[in-house]
Amino acid sequence: MAGSNGKQKTVRNMVLSLGVTILAAWVIYLFVPHDDSAPDVPKVDYRVELVTARRAASYPIAAPQGLSAGWKATSVRYDGEQFDAWHLGFHAPDGQYVQIEQSTQKPAVFIDEASQGGEATKETREIAGRTWTRYTGGRYDALVYEGDGATTVVAGTGSLAQLTEMARSLKTA
Repeated sequence: MAGSNGKQKTVRNMVLSLGVTILAAWVIYLFVPHDDSAPDVPKVDYRVELVTARRAASYPIAAPQGLSAGWKATSVRYDGEQFDAWHLGFHAPDGQYVQIEQSTQKPAVFIDEASQGGEATKETREIAGRTWTRYTGGRYDALVYEGDGATTVVAGTGSLAQLTEMARSLKTA
């Protein structure tokens, strides 16, 4: 029995150490500030990419003009090698996402990718002199315009009113 006393002290010391460690972690957790709010999405300046895309693309590149200050551009890219693909993403005033996608890619494939699986509805809207078709059922709702040498998709998690506002604001020069 002489050896068992040492084992009991070892187990007891291990349990005490574990308790002290858990207590210390709990105290640290209590006093370290926590920010559970959504992270601030950084704003991007898309002017240089827009000028470059407008020079290079085979169709008129669209970008918004006159949106309220609450809209924040968050992503931009132009790929001249892949169907003259133009992308411009926005954080809407209420935190939703709205994007403009344009491409010369085959419309059915492009619309499916841009709306992430949306299906055409029978609903159309006259917006800024163009007829847009509404798509729903995908990850994003979308408004689609086929013309001017490319397909334009305004899509996102935003409301139909926000998608319409974005489509209405699009200018090609």
